[in-house]
Amino acid sequence: MLHRLTSPLRWAVDYVLPPRCAGCGTPVGEDHRFCATCWGKLRFIAPPWCAACHVPFAFDRGEGAVCASCAAAPPRHAGVRAAVAYGDVAGSLAVRLKHGGRIAIAGTMARAMVRLVPEGADLLIPVPLHRARLWRRGFNQAALIAAALSRRCGVAHDPLVLERLRATRLLRGLGRRARARMVAGAFRVRPSRRAAIKGRSVILVDDVYTTGATALACTRALLAAGAGSVTILCWARVLAGADAND
Repeated sequence: MLHRLTSPLRWAVDYVLPPRCAGCGTPVGEDHRFCATCWGKLRFIAPPWCAACHVPFAFDRGEGAVCASCAAAPPRHAGVRAAVAYGDVAGSLAVRLKHGGRIAIAGTMARAMVRLVPEGADLLIPVPLHRARLWRRGFNQAALIAAALSRRCGVAHDPLVLERLRATRLLRGLGRRARARMVAGAFRVRPSRRAAIKGRSVILVDDVYTTGATALACTRALLAAGAGSVTILCWARVLAGADAND
């Protein structure tokens, strides 16, 4: 009965406010979908990739192959998994979510990211904002994505595990080393949440992975507090030759 009542209502809403492409706003058949043009501009990341950091390879190098960076300095995290490579469409979604307040885009990102949630994951943890920035923005985009992911994959999420101890200037325009210095020691696991991550496989959720400075600072804090492993999961990853404004 409920379905019979809601179906006409849903039809009426879709007629007046049809679902639109998350990239350009063109009407599409279903929420969180892309039009053919925007879909064609998205580069989805999948194997073959580095066994350690999951940066994509141009060709299959064999099982267990790692990139030069990971061979020289094995990462402490359990991999960086990103749904898409950073580009015009992927970047526009990140900007509209973070700075345009289009919070429904978090669900669009989660829909593309859910395939990358590793088996055995215990907890989704978003990269935190400093309270001053959270107050100005009104929401944490990483927390919105983590909540949407949790609904899709069934893995619990906790937005209060990590705390940002100090505000940092925007990292836009800074190089890898400058970003790393800026966020060093900026995060900690709240003492009340240490037991919740002890020995567990946690997934650190964010919107864009640029140089990795913020994610790696969070990873250090989580491992120091007793997490068994930390996998980084994001919507978009900046690959060599790309330029991200965030």
